[in-house]
Amino acid sequence: MDSRFGLDRRVTLSGPLALDGGGALAPVEIAYETYGALDADASNALLVAHALTGDQHIASPHPVTGKPGWWERMVGSGRPIDTDRFCVVCANVIGSCMGSSGPGSLAADGKPYAMRFPVITIRDMVRAQALLLDHLGIERVAAVVGGSMGGMQALSWAATFPERVRSAIVIAATARHSAQNIAFHEVGRQAVMADPAWRGGDYDANGAAPSAGLAVARMAAHITYLSEAGLTEKFGRRLQARDAKSFGFDADFQVESYLRHQGLSFTDRFDANAYLYITRAMDYFDLAEEHGGVLANAFRGSKTRFCLISFDTDWLYPTAESRAVVHALNAAGAPASFVELSAPFGHDSFLLDVPALDRVVAGFLEASC
Repeated sequence: MDSRFGLDRRVTLSGPLALDGGGALAPVEIAYETYGALDADASNALLVAHALTGDQHIASPHPVTGKPGWWERMVGSGRPIDTDRFCVVCANVIGSCMGSSGPGSLAADGKPYAMRFPVITIRDMVRAQALLLDHLGIERVAAVVGGSMGGMQALSWAATFPERVRSAIVIAATARHSAQNIAFHEVGRQAVMADPAWRGGDYDANGAAPSAGLAVARMAAHITYLSEAGLTEKFGRRLQARDAKSFGFDADFQVESYLRHQGLSFTDRFDANAYLYITRAMDYFDLAEEHGGVLANAFRGSKTRFCLISFDTDWLYPTAESRAVVHALNAAGAPASFVELSAPFGHDSFLLDVPALDRVVAGFLEASC
């Protein structure tokens, strides 16, 4: 196996990486992980793109939390994304905080970029991944697979580099962020920026991060990842470690305690400025706008085979948005399949135990790769 392949890698690429917002980023640091061996002709590479708060640690323990990789149930030997067959590459997106270039990276003056880091887009993330694949000697991938923001990247890959993508699996995603999506993200960003410790993004110099604001942002976002039925089944109106209401503002209800835990634990592994940058990139995502206002134009002439998957309880990126992408693919003459799966977990269904998802992913990869 090529020495460039192996678990937990980091590379500095000279760039420059042209950015949608103008200017360029150079050098470009990319942190990534690989699983499985690359064929001699590099034809079995498969790229997995992660969601907003994900990272490159897809099938190995997270170095900060010690928890299993975020898609360990999907990626591995004999699993739907089979590492006995594919060489799986997962890169941390630029703008993030797990080793790739982002607001926490050092600028030329030796200080963290903070809010001096350029605003980036989903397409910028994809271009950075393309630079990484160039470095690894991978001209074309068997598939790009991603859920949520990872699904946006998969769509952007197919639209930006159609000749490099044999197939794309797009799970619980959208071709554009709706006004509601943008609104939820803005609440989160304002929570971060309202924290006195944020200090205009220069909190590293002051030794105290805006953890309270970031925790609130995570709590608000986490609600959108769940379904009402799931919340009711898991928590209902049950009280947390007490027999009666306190008539105060402590976490009386289990769901309150759960959200507080989610918020606080998130601040241990994620950077507040990175949260601002990545949510802004998602809000700017509009694949039709990038192609003359017509979504089908993004896929005209594409030879990529597409698989779109949605979940019936996902109200963040509902099935109608996946169907809109499928209609555009049909209009462009691109080969596409689509399925809506039933799951009680809401948007987070792609991360949880949904056996039907395993079967669809494994079946599509078997048929198309």
